This record gives sequence, structure tokens and C-alpha cells, in this order.
Amino acid sequence: MDAVTIYTTDPCSFCARVKGLLSARGIDFAEVNLTKDPAGRLELVQKTGMMSFPQVVVGDRLVGGFSELLAAEQDGRLEQLLSGSDETQPPPSPAAA
Repeated sequence: MDAVTIYTTDPCSFCARVKGLLSARGIDFAEVNLTKDPAGRLELVQKTGMMSFPQVVVGDRLVGGFSELLAAEQDGRLEQLLSGSDETQPPPSPAAA
């Protein structure tokens, strides 16, 4: 199983939601709280291109924030990411009618 890292800050309700979602599913994670770490924030931006919190990374793949994690959990991509599967592409968009 690939390691899960959550980049957080205080206060952050979505950070708490991400941790709750993962904990409820029995998924272990490492939390990196960047509340008082400007250098860590810069490193996060360089690593992910994102400046918002939380940011969830599985292995070396950016999942995103709470909404993206929830969507990945609901459509099965999270399980694929955790298992290290290469089939982590999002489902195709519905064709425009």
C-alpha cells in the first residue's frame, strides 16, 4: 500500500474532514502541518503546484483536497492509488449531447 501524506494547516475544517474520511476507512496517513512553516508551504507549492489546504498525496501522486479525495474514494480511484495501480485515470467525461 502506498503511503498517504496529508498537508494541513490550522484551523482547517476540510483538513479535519480529510483526516476523518481516511480514519473512518482505516487508512493510515502521515500529517504534515504547515501552519507555522513558510518554507514547508513553498516546498508544497513546488511539489504539487497547489497553495490550498489540505493536499493529499498518495505515494508520489497528488490526489488534491477534500472534494477530490471524496470523489476518488467514491469512484474507486483511491483504492487503485493505495494499491499502486497505474490505472488511476479519472473516469471519462460524459459525451456532450
